[in-house]
Amino acid sequence: MPQLDTSTWSVTIVSMIMTLFIMFQLKISKHLYYSNPEPLTIESHKHTNPWEIKWTKIYLPLSLPLR
Repeated sequence: MPQLDTSTWSVTIVSMIMTLFIMFQLKISKHLYYSNPEPLTIESHKHTNPWEIKWTKIYLPLSLPLR
C-alpha cells in the first residue's frame, strides 16, 4: 500500500493560520471604534405636586401612642 505523503502538511497548516490571522486583522481594522464616549446630559424637570409642597405625616398603627 502506498503511504500518504505528509511533508506538505506543515506548510499548508502554517499558511492557513497566517491567512486566517491576516484576514481577521483586516476585518477588525475596518471597525470604527469611538475614542471617548461622552455621557448624555439629560435635563430633569422638577414637577411640583401638591403633596410635595406641604408637610404630611402618615400615622401607622404601630406609631400611635399606647393606651
